[in-house]
Amino acid sequence: MSREVEDLNRRLLRARDAMDRAYAEPLNVRAVAAVAHLSEAHFIRSFRTVFGETPHRYLQRRRVERSMFLLRETDRSVTDICFDVGFTSRGTFSRMFREIMGETPSDYRVGHGPMLPPTCYQMAAMRPVGAGVARRLSSFGDARAAVAS
Repeated sequence: MSREVEDLNRRLLRARDAMDRAYAEPLNVRAVAAVAHLSEAHFIRSFRTVFGETPHRYLQRRRVERSMFLLRETDRSVTDICFDVGFTSRGTFSRMFREIMGETPSDYRVGHGPMLPPTCYQMAAMRPVGAGVARRLSSFGDARAAVAS
């Protein structure tokens, strides 16, 4: 990768981070392009090339992702969540949510409850498996002691 490409990618990542921090605010392409030190047109073109979607589409997707959390974890109304994540119209929010998730925000809320912490059995099943004796022992230093003896 050339130095110029690496520099452009870093600037685009900084711009994307700025968009992530201000996801609920209206998208100001000029301001975000300024973060990347690019013209608006070059910023949009480069962003799409690097991330596979336009800045506007990226911001809509981030807003929907944030709304998914709020729909699962709070009892707030869909309209309140819509405005909190930065959409200016409930119709646009519902259309974008359905386009991205395949279901309406209300249906998503009914089908997805709050996220629960994993149980000890799930944690054990997700634990990486080592080789030999270490496979049967915990990861708290027991393996080294067993192998050394």
